[in-house]
Amino acid sequence: MELKTIRQVSLDYGISRQMLCYYEEIGLIKSSRKDDYAYRVYDENAIKQLQQIIILRKLQIPMKQIKNVLNNENAVAVIEIFRQNISELDEQIIALSVVKSILTRLVEELQEKADIHLKPDILNDKTMLNVVSSLSFSENKINNAKGNVTMETMEELNNAHETLSKLKRSDGQVRIVYVPPMTVAAHGVIGEEERKIAEKFVQERGILKIKPDVRVFAVFHCSIEDLKDLDTQSDEGWASIPDDMELPAFLTKKTFEGGLYAAYAGIENVEGFRALAEWVNASEKFEIADDGRPLFDECLDAYHLINGDLKQGTGELQGDLLIPIKRK
Repeated sequence: MELKTIRQVSLDYGISRQMLCYYEEIGLIKSSRKDDYAYRVYDENAIKQLQQIIILRKLQIPMKQIKNVLNNENAVAVIEIFRQNISELDEQIIALSVVKSILTRLVEELQEKADIHLKPDILNDKTMLNVVSSLSFSENKINNAKGNVTMETMEELNNAHETLSKLKRSDGQVRIVYVPPMTVAAHGVIGEEERKIAEKFVQERGILKIKPDVRVFAVFHCSIEDLKDLDTQSDEGWASIPDDMELPAFLTKKTFEGGLYAAYAGIENVEGFRALAEWVNASEKFEIADDGRPLFDECLDAYHLINGDLKQGTGELQGDLLIPIKRK
């Protein structure tokens, strides 16, 4: 098989160069170099490995588990990983079935009560309110409901709602934080040469001595709806810097105005951002802000990341997903 360049692989499989580099960085695939050729190339084995990764991602297998699957020769261990994911899918299927049954009943009630032209106040009918109240997830409304809504139905619906709306990671909580104004060094996709320049720049300028409280972000200049791919990568990388710092050519100095964010400990992917957005949408106090501020994935230990003590894909790297919000 002919060696393929990183550009060819990116186009053939619809994967960003940054994601291919990430896969290589965490040890999922390997590239090689041609003599007198500056870019990565991939052989047949790397392409086959990539195809497996793509299939597993489309099957909703988390990245950490994919690494275990591909690097594990023990079939029993791999089967157990898949069974865990099947169990989670079963929970979601049951939850969706409960929601579907409630919606089906609501449709049936509306069809019985409605005329050919639905009246604007159709949901004010007592029977309709009884059905709709089962979607409010309020214990007070359960106690006050008459007729159609039963405790058993409500309990099933509450369980379904919790299953479908919970964030993927159960070891953290949503927090409301203020990200302060800051000057940042911004970059797009970094190639090998730029990475070397960046490392040299960090070493020579002593960034960690000048700014030990440095913050590092993966930045998404889009809405939640525009995040299509589970492996969507950031548009830019940001690192906070002193206002008067001079930057090498491939870095751009930008000013972030700051603002209120909903934060949750998680990994950069669409599922995490969407789950956090659902939490915000369900909040009585906050809503997503459409004011041009970006989505963030912040490294929570930027100092040691820049210092080279932490590596992506090792499980040591911790991050926050951040969505811009405002008070209602």
